[in-house]
Amino acid sequence: MTTTEYHFRKPNKEDGASAWELVKHTGNLDLNSSYSYLMWCEIFSDTSIVVVRKETQKVVGFISGFIHPDQPDTLFIWQVAVHSSERGNGLATKMLLQLLDRDVCEDVHYVEATVSPSNTPSKRLFLGLARKFETNWKISDYFTADDFPGTGHEDELLFKIGPLEK
Repeated sequence: MTTTEYHFRKPNKEDGASAWELVKHTGNLDLNSSYSYLMWCEIFSDTSIVVVRKETQKVVGFISGFIHPDQPDTLFIWQVAVHSSERGNGLATKMLLQLLDRDVCEDVHYVEATVSPSNTPSKRLFLGLARKFETNWKISDYFTADDFPGTGHEDELLFKIGPLEK
C-alpha cells in the first residue's frame, strides 16, 4: 500500500452516509444512527478523517474524534473503521498520524480511546501509537458491561497514550 493510492481528508456531511455504511460493514463496532454520522462528519470534521481509495472513490477509512472538553490537550478517538479490503496495511495508523499533524491538534499531547477487551486490532493500534512516539500508555477500567443497557456489550477500557512529542 502506498499513500498515493488514497486521499486523506476532513469529512463533510456528504461523507456521513459512507461513514455509517463503513462502520456497519466492519461488523464489530457499535453502529450509531445514520444521523449521528452526518452530524459527526459536519460538526467534528476538524478532528475526524476519511480516507478515499482514489481508484474507486469509495470511503475505506474513517476515524471520529474530538478534543476532550475537559482536557484540551487530549484527542479522544471515538471510532476507527477500516474497510476489510484495506486492513493490515497500516491505514488506521496513517489516519491517526494525519489527524495528530493537523493544526487543530497542535496542543494535543495525549490520545484517549475506549477499547473493548476483545478488540485486538484497536489494542494494537493504540499501543503501536505509543511505541511510535516512544511514550507512555495506561489502560484503566472505564465503562463496565453493566453501564450499558441490555446485555451483550463488553466492558470498555480507557487507553491513554502520551505525552506525545511531535
